[in-house]
Amino acid sequence: MKHVSILVPKGNAILSSVVGPYKILSAANRFLKSTGVRNDDFFDIHLVGLDSEQTLYNGLFSIHCDKTIDQVDKTDLILIPALRTDKLVDELKLNQPFVDWIITQRNRNNTEVASMCLGAFVLARTGLVDGRQCSTHWAAMELFKRMYPQVNLVSNKIVTEEDGIYTSGGAYSFLNLMIHLIEKFCGREAAIYISKFFEIEIDREDQNQFVIFQGQKEHDDTAIKAAQNYIEDNVNDKISVEELAQKFAISSRNFVRRFKKATQNTPLEYIQRVKMEAAKRSLETTQQNVNEIMYQVGYADQKAFRTVFKKYVGLSPVAYKTKYNRAQLEYEGPNSW
Repeated sequence: MKHVSILVPKGNAILSSVVGPYKILSAANRFLKSTGVRNDDFFDIHLVGLDSEQTLYNGLFSIHCDKTIDQVDKTDLILIPALRTDKLVDELKLNQPFVDWIITQRNRNNTEVASMCLGAFVLARTGLVDGRQCSTHWAAMELFKRMYPQVNLVSNKIVTEEDGIYTSGGAYSFLNLMIHLIEKFCGREAAIYISKFFEIEIDREDQNQFVIFQGQKEHDDTAIKAAQNYIEDNVNDKISVEELAQKFAISSRNFVRRFKKATQNTPLEYIQRVKMEAAKRSLETTQQNVNEIMYQVGYADQKAFRTVFKKYVGLSPVAYKTKYNRAQLEYEGPNSW
């Protein structure tokens, strides 16, 4: 039997990331018993809080915790639900006792730990992902990088696993984390059953297609901010780093250094991401073919455009249009790359 502690944080925890794992683990228990693999529950599931009752969403919902952290001496797996973004820093402080308890459980019992979405911020405070891969919601990645530069944040992965530490990407991607854990502990057959029962796409690995690039402007470097605005206002043009440095009267080397420090991207990466975001919008909303959109965002080479698009989006331009444009994809010729 595997003792599982689903944490119930104080403040604005996302209710679905508490209830969802509870339901999936319970369903796995029923499946294993129905197939004769076990006579009893494999997962011993507990909702663990700092207090026995926790209210969420301004009192609209409440959760009864069957255990508090001082009542759990040993647990095998800790699941950290997502927090909401409002007042995130304050809520991290509010939930510091969980951080200390997780560290104790890990050190004493080699407990495995999994975070969901913004639960990665709680996990990062433990130091357990220092130097390790970690994923979180794409909308919070820049804040995460600033707060935890020692963590190897990966933007594309939906699920990471390293030495008994697991993380998942944003929002409902915790469902893919749960399928991953079911497969790891209960086998492929159980994972397939759970994915079908809850209608969760199995083996989904990349979250880049969901990212909406909004620029990284939460910094005080006015020259770099102006350069960012210039890039965004001239998305149709070919822009070189040397051009930008000259335009804003900064040496090329210093410009690259300042840009990377301010935005966490090199100027070239930022230019590419802005152009790919513009291309995505056109692919979603227009009936222009891929070549027309490619030229619009300043590319003339099909292979280069496709390579950069797939790097940041995880899909080819045609696959992205097929998936996200409601109108029927028009035939784009034999070379529909």
